[in-house]
Amino acid sequence: MRPALLALPLAFALLLAAPAGRANDYPTETVADYVLACMAVNGNTRESLRQCSCSIDVLASLLRYEDYTMAETVLRMRQVRGGGENMALFRETPFANAAVDRLRRAQVEAEVRCFL
Repeated sequence: MRPALLALPLAFALLLAAPAGRANDYPTETVADYVLACMAVNGNTRESLRQCSCSIDVLASLLRYEDYTMAETVLRMRQVRGGGENMALFRETPFANAAVDRLRRAQVEAEVRCFL
């Protein structure tokens, strides 16, 4: 019985030290903004809270926070009227298009996992 008592603290320490998968590094404010906006377009119901919370969790599991913010920035800048050549960076470059494509793919996956 004594060896089992000694093994228990060791097992507990290993559990605490082992990573539990990819950590969600999205700031709480970003998560809350996403969930509130998502709920607004999905009826502000208890079910939409569950679905939208699931959706941001899926996004966070598929995209690093830096990639998410890059894509969001590109999408916001694409909405700016005017800007001429300065805005071409956000509309026409392969880098900007790839960032948005990664976000769109993650959103489709979140839709499938959380809303269907």
